[in-house]
Amino acid sequence: MAAEALDANTVTGIVRDATVAPSMHNAQPWKFRFVRDSGTVQVRSDLERAMPRADPTTCALHLGCGAALFNLRVAAAHAGWEPATELLPDLADPQLLATVRLTTPVSPESDLAPLYPAIHRRRTSRHPFTDEEIPQAIKDALSAAALLEGARLIFPDAWHVQTLLDLVYDAEGRDALDPSASEELRRWTRVGADVTETATEGIPDYALGPRKRDGKAPVRDFAGRRPVPGRDAVTFENAPQLALLGTADDRPRDWLQAGQALERVLLQATLDGLSTSLTSHALEWPELRWAVRDPQSAMGFVQIVLRLGYGPSGPETPRRPVHEVLDIE
Repeated sequence: MAAEALDANTVTGIVRDATVAPSMHNAQPWKFRFVRDSGTVQVRSDLERAMPRADPTTCALHLGCGAALFNLRVAAAHAGWEPATELLPDLADPQLLATVRLTTPVSPESDLAPLYPAIHRRRTSRHPFTDEEIPQAIKDALSAAALLEGARLIFPDAWHVQTLLDLVYDAEGRDALDPSASEELRRWTRVGADVTETATEGIPDYALGPRKRDGKAPVRDFAGRRPVPGRDAVTFENAPQLALLGTADDRPRDWLQAGQALERVLLQATLDGLSTSLTSHALEWPELRWAVRDPQSAMGFVQIVLRLGYGPSGPETPRRPVHEVLDIE
């Protein structure tokens, strides 16, 4: 295959698959550029979609872009192309997060393409999960998936899960007293048919899930005090099954690796029949983030907390049209 055989329609499809990745508040903080001459897709950050209050270091922004990068790699392999990837290729251009060169056929040994069916099935579920335990074999496979992308995934013991839940509760209280936090959350939440029907970003009210009446699952209530017609209040699980995904260091490269590891884990979990959601609530306060880490693990920095289990999948959330995020040169 030659580089010019990678046509615009194929690139558009690959990028469309990339953009269904999760991102903080569904802000979709990414841009893509396809350079025809080199058969290369650039993954770039969109700093206009950064969140100064919740994500002042842009760690979460990099996680989202890393997840999109992983989807791009999977979609490229599914289309028959080997995604030769380089992170942060130009230190003089920090918004250029990665390049993916698509000029050779995918290797028969590639483990990426089998994950492709999960890309559009993966959803964030803000619904209660059952009490059914995740088998140890599945947990081990998810931990192995994270290792393939240079990150670690651990399932903390019950005592540490309770610590995590206490920290989330603490973060919720801090947010309630912080007007900037409430305003930023409101900016990315879409309530009412007049806005949800045309939204291409943010969290629409139909994806909020039910209000938590009881239970300990760390599910952020994006509606706050705003009423959402038809939204029920239900009981969530009291013993949520949580996992910590983290890295040894805490730099942009580590965040991109963590984002790719996160998406690999989420896609594998989806294939394994699990529902998932994410929380960064306690991580958004520096003085709480250190306490999130399990002191008995070798993980240096927790980048995201996952909630996994068996339960309903969440709905599809809106995405920006590909022509808004992809430039072709």
